[in-house]
Order: sequence, then structure tokens, then C-alpha cells
Amino acid sequence: TTVCRVEKHSDFPVTGQWLVTTESNGEKKTDIFDAVMVCTGQHAQPVAAMNTLPDIEKFKGQIIHCQEYKRPIGFDGKRVLIIGMGNTGVDISTELCTRASQVYLSSRQGVWVLQRCKNGGLPFDLDFICRYKNWISTIMPPAVSRWMLKKAMNDQFDHELYNIQPEGSVWKEPLVNEELPSRILSGSIMIKPHVSRFTENSVHFADGSVVDNLDIVLLATGYDYSFPFLDESIVKKDENKGSFYKKIIPLGIEKPTIAFIAFILPVGPTMVIAELQSRWATKLFKGLHKLPDTEGIRKEMLKDEQLRKKWFATAENNFRRTNYIGYMDDLSADIGVDLNIWKLFLTDPVLAWKVVFGPCNPYQFRLTGPGKWDGAREAILTQWDRIEKPLRTRLPKQNPKSHLESLIPWILCFGILLLAIILRG
Repeated sequence: TTVCRVEKHSDFPVTGQWLVTTESNGEKKTDIFDAVMVCTGQHAQPVAAMNTLPDIEKFKGQIIHCQEYKRPIGFDGKRVLIIGMGNTGVDISTELCTRASQVYLSSRQGVWVLQRCKNGGLPFDLDFICRYKNWISTIMPPAVSRWMLKKAMNDQFDHELYNIQPEGSVWKEPLVNEELPSRILSGSIMIKPHVSRFTENSVHFADGSVVDNLDIVLLATGYDYSFPFLDESIVKKDENKGSFYKKIIPLGIEKPTIAFIAFILPVGPTMVIAELQSRWATKLFKGLHKLPDTEGIRKEMLKDEQLRKKWFATAENNFRRTNYIGYMDDLSADIGVDLNIWKLFLTDPVLAWKVVFGPCNPYQFRLTGPGKWDGAREAILTQWDRIEKPLRTRLPKQNPKSHLESLIPWILCFGILLLAIILRG
């Protein structure tokens, strides 16, 4: 079923209802709904950015957006230029370089690269997205926190040496790819600055270098989002000041009966936040919690702007970005599913330890309040079993660690937590 149009009912200021026109099997119909959730995604509309590429119209080779790329078929022996160093552009470059004769990766600003595996070979987010580290980074001066993150990433490999380190103090969200350094080191991927102009079969770069006999230009220039089924007055896009209260409800709407889900850029899994946003929105639709008045919304938007400036060194063009754990704790407090960590340490210290020092996952927001799940505690306590399960396809004999050796990391973590609490106090 295709949604053709979503518009306010004639008595919307009173009822908050919507007229939704849909089409299925060639037939259109209009129904009345009490609320609407827009979940169309923020990566559906490719941005070609052709107007930023001088003389691109002169190029006689193939030009495609990364949205059209599916497999490395038809690239054998080709010279390929990829413009853009987001996750998609870099993933494609590391795959194509095994088939193409040469891959060039052009970036205007550089990028931070995280490897998928952290210490011990575990996925990096299990270590990166946890509460105690979030607390430490929150109480630290932002400049120190960003310096530590940059140092951690440069300890993996020197981004400046590889010519991909971002310039300036503005924090750029990292991409996840462990192959890029080795591909650059082997020469199968060559890093280039931004493009200055194109000719019929070559490309010129800002540093004066030229690549001749170029076959394909692949645009990894990102995506935008739009709502062609809505009146433009409903959503006023503003990536600086903000478009949505709590990044969900459009500002200025008479009745908060429309919610925009997953239009957000956290350093963490979007689907986890989307699920909590959906719970928050349905509680709002039911009247189980309410929005603040106009002044309260204004203060909340100003607070969000200040936090973005603190975390990312700028509040420009980054409204959708947010602190992963902080944002979820904020939403969960509104609907009564937030955790009292200190109380949990008194009532269930084993669970509290897992919650604070383990990965912050959706189970934590099912421990209490509306939507409580009886299996949430057990799921948290056994999460490492499921993490390790796919890796245990061979079971060699293991040398048991001493009891003291296994406790040392936890003792260090507890010491850091106590120091953070003292500094915060």
C-alpha cells in the first residue's frame, strides 16, 4: 500500500486527526486516523551533489550513486574514483579494490576510523557504548574527552600518516572499517583530496595531482530526507536549531499526534533508539505523558543545542546527532522506564554491575515501568553467552586464569567509577 497524502483533518486543532490517502492495486481511498508515525527513514533520497563537482558534465565515463551499487560486478580492470568517505563509500572501496585495477578515494575533510574488533576481539560497541564510560566522558571537559577518543583511534593506526585525519576541533562521527588501513598500505586504495575539476577522461584534485583514463565515478555523497506526502508547513527542516521536539514531534504543531521515528544520528545502533522513540510516541498519543508548554519546549531545544556544541564542538548542521545513552535515558525518564542505578546497586548489585559495566542494550529499558518484561534481568545476565556463542565453533583446551587475574580489570573499572563520582560531586 502506497501512502499518497497525509493531511490534517478539518477539525485538527480540536481532534488532532489526520486524513491519510493510500493507493493499493490501482485504487485510492482516504481514511481518518487519530495519530501517524512517519518511519520512512533518513537514507532513502540519495544526494548526488553534482553542483559541487566542477565540470562533471564533461566526464564521458560512468557516473553512479552508491545507492545503485549492489555487487562488485562490472568493475574488473577499471579505474574507479569514489567521492565521499562515509561508511558506505569506504565499505565499497575496500570491496572494489579487489576487482578494479585502481580505486581512488576522495575526501574533503577526512574521517575517523574504528575497527570492528576491540580488545580481545569483541565488537567495539560492546566496549564503547556502556554507562560507566558515558559517565566519565560526561564529567570530563569536552576537549579532554575528544582528545582521548582521538588518541584511542590513532593508537589503532596514525590517521595523519594515512592522510585521512579530520582537520580542526569539530568532532566527526567515526566510520567502522578495519580493512581500510591495510588497503591503503598495499596501494590498492589511494587517498585523494577533494576534486577541483573533471575533463572527458580524467580528474584533477585540489593538490594538483591528476588521474587519467578514469572509467567510473561513484558518488558516496550521502542522503537526505523529505516528506512529499506532507504539507511543507508541518515540518520546517532546520539542521542547526532543530525541527523536532525530542527529535520526534514537529515544532509548532497544534496537536502532537504525528511522530517522526529514527530521524536521528547517534553513535550507536539506531534501531534501539527507534524502538524507544516508538514507545515514547505511543504514550504521548494515549495521553499518558504530555509535552511541556511553549517556554518549556524552547528551553529543551536550547539545551539540546548547547549539548551538541559541547559534544561535537559545534551545533551547526548536526541537529540529528546526539549522545546515545544520554538521549535514551532522557526518553525513558519521560515514560517511566528509566533506571535508578544507585537503588539498583542496593537491591540487585549483580544486575547493577552488568548494567553499568556492560553494553547499554534495550533490555535495560524493560526492567521497570510500563512495558516491563519479566525476562529482561535474565537476558542481561546471560548476554555474554549469546555474544560468545557464534565464535565457539571449536573448543580447544583452555588454561584457566587465576581468580585474581580475572578480577583485576573489574577492580580498575570500579576505581575509575569511584573517581568519576568524586569528581562529579
